[in-house]
Amino acid sequence: MGSSITRYSAWTKSVTEVADDLGVNINSGLSSSEIEEKRRKYGWNELDQPQRKSFWSLIAAQFEDSLVQILLAAAGVSFILTLADVPEGQIISLDSFTEPIIILSIVILNGVIGIWQESKAESTLQALNQMQSQSARVMRDGKEITEIPARDLVPGDIVELRTGDKVSADMRVAFLKSGTVRLQQASLTGESEPIAKEVDPLYDQEIELQGKENMVFSGTTITNGTVVCIVTNIGMDTELGKIQAQIQDASLENYDSPLSRKLEEFSDGLTKCVGTICVIVWLVNYKYFLTWDNNGALSINFEQATYYFKVLILPHYSFRTKIKFQ
Repeated sequence: MGSSITRYSAWTKSVTEVADDLGVNINSGLSSSEIEEKRRKYGWNELDQPQRKSFWSLIAAQFEDSLVQILLAAAGVSFILTLADVPEGQIISLDSFTEPIIILSIVILNGVIGIWQESKAESTLQALNQMQSQSARVMRDGKEITEIPARDLVPGDIVELRTGDKVSADMRVAFLKSGTVRLQQASLTGESEPIAKEVDPLYDQEIELQGKENMVFSGTTITNGTVVCIVTNIGMDTELGKIQAQIQDASLENYDSPLSRKLEEFSDGLTKCVGTICVIVWLVNYKYFLTWDNNGALSINFEQATYYFKVLILPHYSFRTKIKFQ
């Protein structure tokens, strides 16, 4: 990744100031040596490509939680004990497996929702990548180049946009080659009508995106007119890149709102408390599942030994699952 110029407020500056700041002559564009220097500094004009997870890796990720693993073990133990407790010749009913079925249902529900959330985030990122233009029309070394790959753009490039063109980077409007230029930017701002663009600088540093009438943005489309612009931001520094970064951050397991973090901290504390209670309950009630015969041989009743564990841990996991999906 190259350096960032995200904080550069091009909309508040005149066209001459922007050109001077980015070291470009509007009439001739960047030279080959300047392009190489800027590429080393800013990198390529492309969004990050997150590694796509396979369906099986998504499933496996849902079982990385230690509490899920404990619950699966508890369900397995409960299932085995239920089978062992059935008298020979008796028909086993589904009601006999109520406890393991409840535990497995919660685990499966947790996994299904987790996979759905991750798949939805991946689909959104793919849609953002499809919004990017694949080519651009630029002026370099004093002559117009009809088309270059959009990923080759660097800050300072002079780009011409015509009716129907998709914008391939964030740019400052330099001058209009037609009386009116309109941009469809609903994909970024939600506005249903195309927005007219102008050249004059704005003097509000904190102006909202839809108010930046002298800027055009990556992923939007020219609906009318022809305009020449100066590239100001590329790749992940564009407004489109910021949206992708927010989606990626939100999809990370360690990303939480302040409220979610507080709930998770409380849940972790509750987990430790429940574990301590389980140990205390086992120790206090050891006589119900640990016995010694007259010869001093130790006998363990596994059904009683796991009873308190299942009673305590299942409601706790239900609580944690509820927190996760809020």
